[in-house]
Amino acid sequence: MSRNRRTTSLRDSETRLTESDKIECTGSWDAIEWTQIDQPVVSRPVPHGLSDFLYEAEEVIAEASRRFGKPGYGVLVNTDEAGTLFVTNFRLLFLSEGSRDIIALGTIPLATIEKFSKIAIKQLSGPRQSDKTPTRRLLQVIGKDMRIIVFAFRPRSKQRRAVFEALLRCARPTRLWDLYAFSSGPSRFSNTSPRERLVNEYLRLLGMKSHISSARMIEDGSFTLSNDWWRISDVNATYDMCATYPFSLLLPKSIRDEDVLQACKFRARCRLPAISWCDARTGAVLARSSQPLVGLMMNMRSNADENLVGALCTQLPDGKRGRRKLYIADARPRKNALANGAMGGGSESSSNYFQSEIVFFGIDNIHAMRESLVRLRDYLDTHGTKSSDGMSSFLRHGGWTWGGGNLSSMSASVSTLGDSGWLNHIQNVLAGSAWIAARVAIESASVLVHCSDGWDRTTQLVALASLLLDPYYRTIKGFQALVEKDWLAFGHPFADRAGMPSLSGSDVELPRQSSSSNFPSSPMRQTPGSFPSQPLMASQTHASNNYSPIFLQWVDCVSQLLRMYPFAFEFSSAYLVDFLDCTLSCRFGNFLCNSEKEREQYGVSDACGCLWMYLDDKRASGGSSHMHYNLFYDPSKHEGPLLPPAAALAPTLWPQFHLRWSCPSEAQAGEVEAQCRNMMDKISELQKAKDAAERKARETIATMEAVKAEIRSEKQVSSSAMNLARKISRENNIIKRAIQSLGCRIHVSGNDDCTINIESNLPDRITSTCETGGSLDLYDEKMDVPISVTLTHDNGDNDDVSGNPILRVCENLCPQRTVDGGCKWPDAGCAQLESQFVGLRANYDAFDRLSIYDSYFQPE
Repeated sequence: MSRNRRTTSLRDSETRLTESDKIECTGSWDAIEWTQIDQPVVSRPVPHGLSDFLYEAEEVIAEASRRFGKPGYGVLVNTDEAGTLFVTNFRLLFLSEGSRDIIALGTIPLATIEKFSKIAIKQLSGPRQSDKTPTRRLLQVIGKDMRIIVFAFRPRSKQRRAVFEALLRCARPTRLWDLYAFSSGPSRFSNTSPRERLVNEYLRLLGMKSHISSARMIEDGSFTLSNDWWRISDVNATYDMCATYPFSLLLPKSIRDEDVLQACKFRARCRLPAISWCDARTGAVLARSSQPLVGLMMNMRSNADENLVGALCTQLPDGKRGRRKLYIADARPRKNALANGAMGGGSESSSNYFQSEIVFFGIDNIHAMRESLVRLRDYLDTHGTKSSDGMSSFLRHGGWTWGGGNLSSMSASVSTLGDSGWLNHIQNVLAGSAWIAARVAIESASVLVHCSDGWDRTTQLVALASLLLDPYYRTIKGFQALVEKDWLAFGHPFADRAGMPSLSGSDVELPRQSSSSNFPSSPMRQTPGSFPSQPLMASQTHASNNYSPIFLQWVDCVSQLLRMYPFAFEFSSAYLVDFLDCTLSCRFGNFLCNSEKEREQYGVSDACGCLWMYLDDKRASGGSSHMHYNLFYDPSKHEGPLLPPAAALAPTLWPQFHLRWSCPSEAQAGEVEAQCRNMMDKISELQKAKDAAERKARETIATMEAVKAEIRSEKQVSSSAMNLARKISRENNIIKRAIQSLGCRIHVSGNDDCTINIESNLPDRITSTCETGGSLDLYDEKMDVPISVTLTHDNGDNDDVSGNPILRVCENLCPQRTVDGGCKWPDAGCAQLESQFVGLRANYDAFDRLSIYDSYFQPE
């Protein structure tokens, strides 16, 4: 059956149903009492093909799919897509029946689920049909990430019951260590010491970047360094002074630890004024605390507290006379601050604090923020293209647009967005943060910020003002340092605000979880053609519910600043979405528990993975073009503080987060950014190809130069060889002619053997003379070069020269030769021919054997 036909028939049947015919919420999340479930969670064998989609240590708990060979009726109503629904120890996973891929809309981490409930809708029966018409069984899941999803199941298949019971066991464990973060362990995303990183951030603020903290410094307490104004104190090293403050605090140098211990007693939950950010150049500071305990009559005082706050007002820089002004920013509405006086709280009096001024920002409490987000989520689901009832907003009332083209109805729907109040709250937080940043940057004033407990609205304002003041916090590394300092170290109760297990001493308590007790969820609208409304439990009151999207709201404010100043931030909107998803999913241990003390006490950092390492690993896989990096980031354009004017603080919906489930196509409001990223990727690829081509060209040129040099060298060697060959050839020709002139014929065979035939008669044209110098000069009339044959003495040992024909030629030239062919010189076996001369070797020892009566030279 087509989607339109099925949806229309369903809605037509519902319009004719009475309230008594509807079966409403047979199992509501809000109705669950938080008691320990003794039934153990048993994992199932991993179905074939699913292991590729599971994370490390993720196990399947329940499955709703095919049964008895029939296709399972697990349908995601939002998109009318059939598939298989799995419950693991980490998430609710929906696998498409057709593509066998994960459907992102139907896959949600268990910790991200705000509430879930079973719904049954009775179908319309015709006049001739039995009254026992089966009901349509639905499972509604509402997420903290702005999605509302509904699954439909085959009647009487018990699949919905299996999924629902698995969610009861796994979605909200009663023990902290039953969370998936502990099952997966640190793996390769191990978390280094958060306390070391906090001290390093303090050292950076003090202008002491050359110092780097270490585990040894933390253990022996040698991290307590200081500059001219401020110091790092270990007064809370054991968390005895304040359980929700960090182990180290940045305090005025003039205040002793004894005075600090006295001052903390005057503040709610002992959260005394501590420095969150300071300007090492001017001495201005941004401090935070909880409300003072002034009492109902506003007349309680503390000298230690007043001295500590007064120490924040140091001398003005640049030789200016006097001390700087102090602003005390109370984030609450004035009436709320006065009402807190009845419970011992309240607000400061400017007359009790030196040169101070009290300002109220009027930001509502956590309950107002929770209800506002519920209204916003319902609005988006009602008017989105993928609503939880399976109908687009363009078809909701039978028309092609909102209200069937009725402009008044369209105006009403648009006003619903304003009625949610979410954007107003965002604007209030932005305006307050901008005001604080302006006071510090323009007036060099110090500002003390607090609300009631000092961990919700105070953290929002201080962290956002620091982001505006310090460009370092607008980098990825600085953003991590900011979140770890102001949100984690200073004790924002993440477990309570996220509705997860929290630790209180050795007891484990699980806060109640609900979205709101006053505003129905979108799939249960009380309008024709909608699902039945969910009953609300009376036990779910604001007083017992501490869940609130405070951190989500702050990240939303950061996204607004990123939209206003696209060149000022190193990270992108996609980074903020991934960061927020990781926080809500509780996949990592960074945001578990309510304080630094609890995380240290139970070794969360060592037992769980680190969100920051995970995000770093994702960016490393994509390089500088990764989607987490802002393409337009140019730190040179915003080197100082960002001071947005009031007119610019007009927030809008954050498309990448608010619209990604209900309006996925419009969530691509970053389409321009996506196109730019694609272009940057192409440019990067072209640049890489260009660099490779240039590198190859340089290598080719270098190779050509080497070849040229080698050719020149070979040419020189060849030229030298040719010259030598010509010289040798000329010498050979001369020797050949000389030998031929002596009556010899020279024949060189193919195997380079040389044969010399000697003629008996020497040519007459050869004259031989023996000069005093022992040389023999030959002259050929046919040659221009005279031949000089030199007779030298050779001490060689080879005396057998009779068989050498060349030597016989030399004997013809020797003046000591006799007529009968003998030698006048005794034992002469010389006449040895070299390359250019004839050497004569004589046996001078023969003279010693001659008698003086012997005639050596006989007459011829």
